[in-house]
Amino acid sequence: MAMNDETLKTLVEYLNATLHYDASVRKPAERYLESFENNQGYSLLLLVAIESQQLPDAIRVAAAITFKNFVKRNWAVIEGEESRVPETDRDAVRARIIGLLLEAPDSVQKQLSEAISLIGRQDFPYKWPQLLPTLTAELSGNDMKRVTSCLRTAHALFKRYRHEMKSDQLWMEIKLVLDQFAAPLTELFRKLLEMAGPAAQSATADQLKYPFKSLVLVTKVFQSLNAQDLPEFFEDNMGIWMPGFLELLRLELPSLASDSEDEPGPMEQLKSSICDNVTMYAQKYDEEFHQYLEPFVGVVWNLLVNTGAQAKYDLLVSNAMNFLASVCERHQYKALFEQEGALRMICESVIVKNMIFRESDQEMFEDNPEEFARRDLEGSDVDTRRRSAADFVRGLCRFFESQVMAIFGTHIQQLLAEYSANPSGEWVKKDAVYCLVGALAKRGETAQFGATKTSELVDLNDFYAKHVRPELLDSDVNRAPVLKAGALKYVVSFRGHLPSASIVEAANASVILLTAESVVVRNYAAHTMERLFMLKQNNAAVLTADHFDAGMVMTNLFAALEKTGTEESEYIMKAVMRSLTALVSKCAPFASQITLALTSKISKAAQNPSKPHYNHFMFESLCVLVKKVGPTAGVAQFEEACFPPFQEILQKDVVEFMPYAFQIMGMLLDMRPEHSGVPDAYNALLPFLLAPVLWERSGNVPALVRLLQAYFRVGGDAVAATHLSAVLGVFQKLIASKLNDHYGFYLLNSIIEHVSYEKLSGQIITAILTVLFKRLMTARTVKFAKGLIIFCCLFVIKRGSATLVQELEKLQGGMFKMVIEKVFLRDVQKISDSHEKKICCVGIANLLADAVDNLGQELWPQLMTALVKLFELPEENDDDDDQFLDIEATSGYANAYSQLAFASRNDVDPTGVSDVKGHLVKCLSKVSASRPGVLPQLINPLEQEVKQFITSYASAAGITLA
Repeated sequence: MAMNDETLKTLVEYLNATLHYDASVRKPAERYLESFENNQGYSLLLLVAIESQQLPDAIRVAAAITFKNFVKRNWAVIEGEESRVPETDRDAVRARIIGLLLEAPDSVQKQLSEAISLIGRQDFPYKWPQLLPTLTAELSGNDMKRVTSCLRTAHALFKRYRHEMKSDQLWMEIKLVLDQFAAPLTELFRKLLEMAGPAAQSATADQLKYPFKSLVLVTKVFQSLNAQDLPEFFEDNMGIWMPGFLELLRLELPSLASDSEDEPGPMEQLKSSICDNVTMYAQKYDEEFHQYLEPFVGVVWNLLVNTGAQAKYDLLVSNAMNFLASVCERHQYKALFEQEGALRMICESVIVKNMIFRESDQEMFEDNPEEFARRDLEGSDVDTRRRSAADFVRGLCRFFESQVMAIFGTHIQQLLAEYSANPSGEWVKKDAVYCLVGALAKRGETAQFGATKTSELVDLNDFYAKHVRPELLDSDVNRAPVLKAGALKYVVSFRGHLPSASIVEAANASVILLTAESVVVRNYAAHTMERLFMLKQNNAAVLTADHFDAGMVMTNLFAALEKTGTEESEYIMKAVMRSLTALVSKCAPFASQITLALTSKISKAAQNPSKPHYNHFMFESLCVLVKKVGPTAGVAQFEEACFPPFQEILQKDVVEFMPYAFQIMGMLLDMRPEHSGVPDAYNALLPFLLAPVLWERSGNVPALVRLLQAYFRVGGDAVAATHLSAVLGVFQKLIASKLNDHYGFYLLNSIIEHVSYEKLSGQIITAILTVLFKRLMTARTVKFAKGLIIFCCLFVIKRGSATLVQELEKLQGGMFKMVIEKVFLRDVQKISDSHEKKICCVGIANLLADAVDNLGQELWPQLMTALVKLFELPEENDDDDDQFLDIEATSGYANAYSQLAFASRNDVDPTGVSDVKGHLVKCLSKVSASRPGVLPQLINPLEQEVKQFITSYASAAGITLA
């Protein structure tokens, strides 16, 4: 792009449009800017806009966000594909961005720090060796704003060390960072401790702003550098860091106290981060940290007792309790909690206090129900006071279970008595009981199963009957909504430990609670339904269609989706999906109404796709209907309902929804009989599907391949007659990519399976094989080799062994033997998918029968041995019961593509063989009959166990091997 005033003016106009509230203005502007991302100079033009002090701050921030997203989409170089950013641009960005960061306003710095971390993820340290020295040099300066900027960038760059898988490359990078950064960081920490000393008491908030921002970031960087293992440098300097942390935990600075009731100030953030660090040291480096631990216990204990209930302290309190929980679980620190009155003080002054439902919780419950559910429901990664208090209880129960049960037992009875005396005014007391009982009863839990282990001292069924059931069956669904939510959460948590009758009862109560006015109650009711539908006892579903009025279930679910606050609830839409899988037999009569309701919601969501999980479950729900009802109701009614919103998605280029539309269209097309012909509506769409611009978006690739496979299945010859050249162009692009080569094989295998060989003979097959073997020689991977073996075996099944030998030998003399020796024998045993294994077993058996001369007495026994071992390999088998498919791992489109579990292709067996081992026997029989006396010679060199395997099957067929 030309770097001039005119292009900068145009850029600013479109950046301004990206800030527009109207999606019809914002989205086209975003797409326009994306269209220039591969142009040379585009990234540098964005940096000019970011740097320009003449532009409004909002435009500079928009430019920084656009630049960050550009880096996220384009900076990584995918192996086998061209770089999307010219190398000259990369060099210029790396040279300019740190200087730009240091001078930019805070609002821009945050975006640039993230962009630098994304670039660093790809380029640091080897392609960007000057990054760390540049940051390190700034740490010794006196401009604390610049120091803060560098620390923010270092934090963004290093925080991945906390969760990265261990590897030699990671260790080398961390060592390099430690060698250059650890000492300057420690010196900066000393300097900041001095600034936080006595003089800080008389300093103003403005004077302390950047020093304490820096301290917070120093503690975060410290955590990242210590997360993988205890570095020798920090072990040697623990005498600086730990007393410093202790001093900061004791520090009180009124000038930095947060004026907000909700947002933590720098002191709360700092103390919270320090608690995180000492928890890490207590858990991972206990031997080295032991001498420092006891003073921290006392300080953190006092911190918890004296900290208020305001929301701004929530993270600090949670992290402080996590520290004490990690300590109390270790036998060597048991004495710290055995002191007289210690347990009672902890239980009463710390745990119970932090389980009471506060006014701020009530505000979130009513005003921000989505965030409340995200924090409260199982599986959330957000620490709350209640969750940390519950973890603390479980930690204490490891050594003090009977004492803790006695202390809390008294409290529970007292709380229930207070509730019973005044239910409308003291409902928070019963809510606290739900939390306490849950904490006391759980000894282990997972998001998938709820509580996996419970305490024998808590009678879960009795508590359900006396205190949970009355809330669930209350005729007034709007009374005490917090207690309704607590009761539902109890059922979800302990679903694996309640009797079937209680599960059925709770599930039907949840259907009624979908009508409640409270958004949280509706979401929790839907979540409860969804989790209970997944429950198995004795390997069978606890809930079946006979337990429900399917009409009421679907009516209440869709009615809830029309209510304010839950119009796009992921919990309710997931319950729709799960209900359809479980109740589909009873939903079939009104499937058309459900389909229209879903397609209507798809059209509405397509205007502004903002809820990825909701949208994913919406499409999954439609897939369930198509899959379960389509075969009997007919594909036409689904196509009639689905095509209008899908056409709108394609015409308006709704990027987030296009992969979903392609998958469901492929699913609909696959419902038609094989070779029945491609309908006109699909034919008209085919040129659009093959347009290169669609294949440039990585998120479209798997879905488009799945759709093209369906095209070939219903109309292989017709598609090949008009579009084979374009399809092979797609195939060549996919095969060249290490990321997408398996999709290239999926497409190629569909062509081999469904297109007449006459349309492929001659130069076409030669060209295909040339592409494959060029890739094999230049960029071989195990995945590619496995794909090549499966392709060859399918080719043998469909076109015959002789044809494969002939086509390979046309490329180069001796190519067939080379493929068997260098590809088959080397990698065939790495194939574990049951469908792919069967193709390979049948294909290899055919080669053993029909290509004896080509294999020769050297390779035939080796290939036979490989086949026998392939028989014996374990298979990858998925649970084919749709009701229990766990969609969590695939939901959402944050990674540009998400596979719809219910839209996956059913693996149609192309082999025509029902008994694979019987097929092998027939192949051996064929060799025995056509070449008397040859088979014993071929089998003689085999290992004894392989001989025994073959003999056992051959003798059953009356074949003589000796």
